[in-house]
Amino acid sequence: MIRVREAREEDVGQIREIFLAVYGADYPHRELYDELWLKRSVFTDDSLILVAEDSESGRVVGTASVLFDFGAHSDLVGEFGRLAVHPDYRRMQVGKLLMDKRLEAIKNRLHVGLVVARTVHPYAQRISLAQGFIATGFLPLKHFFRHRESFALLARYFGDALTLRRNNPRIIPEAYALANLVMSQPPFTPDFIVDEDSASYPAGGEYRLEQLQAEGYPALLRIERGRVRNREIFGPMRLDYGFFKLQARRTNYFLARSGSQVVGAVGYTMDQVEHTVRVFELIALADDVVRFLLGELERKCREEMGIEYIEIDVSAYAPRMQRTLLELSFLPVAYVPAMVFYQVERLDIVKMVRLNKLQDLGPLGLTEPVQAVANVVMRGFSTCVIAPRMARAIKEVPLFHGMNTEQATRVAGVCTVKNMRRGERLFAAHDPTDRLYVVLQGQVTISGGPSPATIGTIHTGETCGEVSLLSARPHSATAMAVSEIEVAELPRRDLEDLIRRRPDIGVIIYRNLAVGLGNKLLRSGEWKRDQERSEGERVVS
Repeated sequence: MIRVREAREEDVGQIREIFLAVYGADYPHRELYDELWLKRSVFTDDSLILVAEDSESGRVVGTASVLFDFGAHSDLVGEFGRLAVHPDYRRMQVGKLLMDKRLEAIKNRLHVGLVVARTVHPYAQRISLAQGFIATGFLPLKHFFRHRESFALLARYFGDALTLRRNNPRIIPEAYALANLVMSQPPFTPDFIVDEDSASYPAGGEYRLEQLQAEGYPALLRIERGRVRNREIFGPMRLDYGFFKLQARRTNYFLARSGSQVVGAVGYTMDQVEHTVRVFELIALADDVVRFLLGELERKCREEMGIEYIEIDVSAYAPRMQRTLLELSFLPVAYVPAMVFYQVERLDIVKMVRLNKLQDLGPLGLTEPVQAVANVVMRGFSTCVIAPRMARAIKEVPLFHGMNTEQATRVAGVCTVKNMRRGERLFAAHDPTDRLYVVLQGQVTISGGPSPATIGTIHTGETCGEVSLLSARPHSATAMAVSEIEVAELPRRDLEDLIRRRPDIGVIIYRNLAVGLGNKLLRSGEWKRDQERSEGERVVS
């Protein structure tokens, strides 16, 4: 029989053995194998450590934790930390028992519980979903074990968390798909406003960057913006916790000066083992200081500090900050309702990430809800590659004629790029239609009829599939690659959603589709007449 209880000092050795059995001897976070560190974790008020014990043998066979310092002290946010079950006791419901006991122990201590679950297998995801957690994010390549791994972010709410939530967040369009997916899950209803108009923070100003020292601390405390009002970035620490406590927690601040005056700072924590940075605070006297600090931090992480992953929790009510980070190549990876407590209410956050080292995600074991979130998140990272291509295509692809750069970038944001081999079909006659294709490179033949014959050819820059897309009918012809081709796919659902929010883009797209379709019909008619003329000449001869 397995029973779950709080960990005691004498359990530390067995907890260490479980970590060794689960993670192996080469786990990069060596503190898990340090019995003194584990003993401190058992006694500290900042965490709850549980163990699962085989009551017959007295053996500790599993462990799980809740970290209460995951958010700022007043946020009432906790992370349901490492849940590890000894391999000898897997598939015996030990993980479920540990999760049940954690929920029972913290239900009066937290408003928001988070699980950061591995994605190399679905076990932690399944346990969390079964216990009422919802999928809120997919964190690509966040942690380093033997190699970089992606993680799922799941959340559950307790007590008054949702009663205190502020309504009607304002998010940039690039965060819409993710926010809508999360907020469509019970108990939520989408109530956000998509902000199409807010500009990013401007560049400019002559500032000097330096590391925060004790002498600069009082001057920084006098700046209110971003610290006690208009706070747009959140995290587990704050400047007013005290300079020496910040140092003890291994936090850093880059300070901005104008002459001798302190005009702002950005606070961050750095994990040198995992090569990650988490930004937790940004304080600034002026708009251009915001852009300077974020730009310099991003540059230093990329060029000087060897950082591969940068993460920022941004207020879902701050579209200017979201837009600024997007322009610095940060992308939305999670939308967490009621994540932080600020002043008198709980705020949603958009978690944004910059990957400085793109690499293959490797094999993933995802549950269906996490897979849906991952698909949305990774489309954003694909767009980072697609957008420059689309920007160059504005002048070449008739579909984009008449669009400005911003409009074309928005269309690129709902496209995916696909490479196809010679002879591969884009679609076949009678297939259901769900997307429009833009040929970026190569040629595609269109064939149809009872005994299929070539109807026409689609060249670089042209579209295909538009007739079926506009009529919502199955394809009447077959499209096949003449050689190796590259196409951009524009799903109908995403196109309709974009046009609903941006009718100005819709007018241009439908006009260009109509013109392109007319040109192809004319060309098809000429091709057919040429074929008939050639056939007639052969009969006469």
